[in-house]
Amino acid sequence: MKTVFINCSPKKRFCASAYFLALERLFTGGETVSEKLRTKGDYQRIIDQMKDAQAVVFGLPLYVDGIPSHVLGFMEELETVCKKEDLHFNVYSIANNGFIEGKQNEPLMQVFENFCNRAGVKWGGGVGIGGGVMLNVTRILFVVEILLLVLNIILSVAESGNFFPKESWISFGENALLLLYFNAGVLFYLIPLGAAIRKGEFFGKKYTRIMIPSFVFIIFADIFFIIASVFGGGIFRGWLSKKESTWQ
Repeated sequence: MKTVFINCSPKKRFCASAYFLALERLFTGGETVSEKLRTKGDYQRIIDQMKDAQAVVFGLPLYVDGIPSHVLGFMEELETVCKKEDLHFNVYSIANNGFIEGKQNEPLMQVFENFCNRAGVKWGGGVGIGGGVMLNVTRILFVVEILLLVLNIILSVAESGNFFPKESWISFGENALLLLYFNAGVLFYLIPLGAAIRKGEFFGKKYTRIMIPSFVFIIFADIFFIIASVFGGGIFRGWLSKKESTWQ
């Protein structure tokens, strides 16, 4: 069985969509192909991969309560191809958004369902994930935790020849379990989704979120986006940029 995973995020790297698709690939099995959709130049390459696929999984962010415009353009092209060449693969979606409520992805899921009805392919359902950006940060933190553990082991070996510094391993284990807990809701649905994809079954629409209280999420989200805005120039760009006159 061949499954095509399509990363539809417009970001070039470190996007949440890539993270969730990578997790899903672990639970799907069989022949898998990973593609990235960003421009019209990607259309034909991806469609060619779909022609002998049994399942297609779209991973994408929620934009203005819907599907990003570059993905909509691809879906219009794909609808024509599916009708012309009589393609019949199953379609699944893994959507994420910056809000904490995974249910916010419902309109996006409805668009995919309507697309499948028009294109003559089978809608298999998917997972809508809230707090996708913050969950994506957890994988970066996990890599940092691994690097810190390795560094502590090296220092411990240099100082005493001990390859298993107890405190470092305990700290790593505690932090790893905490990050796993944050992702527990996502894993709870991605694992059975992988089984449904593998068997060609209908999964339905499921919604989950990062496993932290909403008030905690809001605090950390505000801090994150303020920092991102400062480093991205978002706060000061508008003040310092040259203003165009609106007078005619």
